[in-house]
Amino acid sequence: MTTRVARYPYEAAVTFYGNGGFRFADMSHKGSILCLPSGVYAWDVMRAEDLQVEDFAFVLAGLQAPVTLLLGTGGSQVFMGPAVTKAFADAGIGLEAMSTGAAARTYNIMLGERRRVAAALIAVP
Repeated sequence: MTTRVARYPYEAAVTFYGNGGFRFADMSHKGSILCLPSGVYAWDVMRAEDLQVEDFAFVLAGLQAPVTLLLGTGGSQVFMGPAVTKAFADAGIGLEAMSTGAAARTYNIMLGERRRVAAALIAVP
C-alpha cells in the first residue's frame, strides 16, 4: 500500500523539462517525477548519486515485467550501483540510465510507439 497519489492518473508525454521541474498534460510540477503506466507521480529525489534500492520501492512494486524504466539522472548520465541494478534485474525490469533530457525524449518516443515504458526523471535546474 502506498500513500502516493497520482498527480495525473494516465500516461502522459513530457512536454518540457528544466527550471527544476516538468510539464505534462498541460500541467506543471516542480521537482522530480515518476511516469508510470498508472500515472505521473511526484518523486522525492534530487541527486542520482544518492539513489538506493529503497528510492525505487514504489516503482518496483508498481511495474509488471516486461517493461523498461528510463532513469533520467539529471544533467549528466550517472550509472546505478550493483544493488539497484540487481533489484531491477531480479524484478525482470529493464533499467536504462541517461541524462534527464535524453530520458524524457526517449520516453516520449517509446510512449508514442505504445511500447511498455516508464520513466523516473530527476529534475534539472
